[in-house]
Amino acid sequence: MTHREHRYAVRLDWTGNLGSGTSSYRGYSRDHRLGAGDKPAIPGSADPAFRGDPARWNPEELLVAALSSCHQLWYLHLCAAAGIVVTAYADEAEGVMVEESSGAGQFSAVVLRPRVTLAPGAGAADMEKALALHHEAAEKCFIARSVNFPVRHEPAVGVEVEVSAG
Repeated sequence: MTHREHRYAVRLDWTGNLGSGTSSYRGYSRDHRLGAGDKPAIPGSADPAFRGDPARWNPEELLVAALSSCHQLWYLHLCAAAGIVVTAYADEAEGVMVEESSGAGQFSAVVLRPRVTLAPGAGAADMEKALALHHEAAEKCFIARSVNFPVRHEPAVGVEVEVSAG
């Protein structure tokens, strides 16, 4: 089997020097800016529990978002390949991080809750296949395969209601 290597370059610029650098724990902002090439910058900070700005993305949210996005991309690909027509997809993902008394911590789990809507006319077999494809997407997701904690899935599949003109 041939392996290909992909590289991802991201730039982080700390923007939180309030004038005295890190001279004290409370004397600097956790704000930073993430960028990659010519893409729009992502404003980042720490979780508000760690003196971060709640209006900015924190690393923990970005990790959960990466898992959710990766699953969705694989899932839609697999549905298209299987002839399953998805008309809507939404996920309410949630991650749990456990902080130790030392201040160190790690994620203990992430739960993805994708809600999928199939095109009008989808039958029971399509719905069954649509649910099963979540398992395959989970096995293929690059991000989920790279983390050392469980990524669980609680999917739901429904069928779009056909509205008659009249």
